[in-house]
Amino acid sequence: MTLVAGLGFRAGGDAASLRNALQAALDAASTAHGQPITLANLSAFATAADKAHHPALLQLAAELQLPIHFIPLPALADQPSAAPSAHVPERYGAHSVAEAAALAAAGPSATLLGRRSISPDRMATAALAFTENTSP
Repeated sequence: MTLVAGLGFRAGGDAASLRNALQAALDAASTAHGQPITLANLSAFATAADKAHHPALLQLAAELQLPIHFIPLPALADQPSAAPSAHVPERYGAHSVAEAAALAAAGPSATLLGRRSISPDRMATAALAFTENTSP
């Protein structure tokens, strides 16, 4: 299984905001699916390409030693199963950045493990998408 954590965040968000949103998403997925889903299960992070240099994201990825997929803005808008969000700027296609980025990075057959989770300070969101790896 490939598990990607999509992250959306405001410019003022910090690594703690991202960590809190991510942990909330992992906890919700674990509860919903009746099995533990942890940081160790993650394959990568994903977010909007225009957030590539945000220090909080780079810090979290370095701490967890995970790669980051930077999704071009048109690819975010092309994720129909990502939930709409009134708080997302139009340049992202009015979809949840976390959900759309996770789906885009996990691949065309990806499925969300649940809705996005929001950090307590409301500065970051996280969503998990997975794809079953199949052998030929």
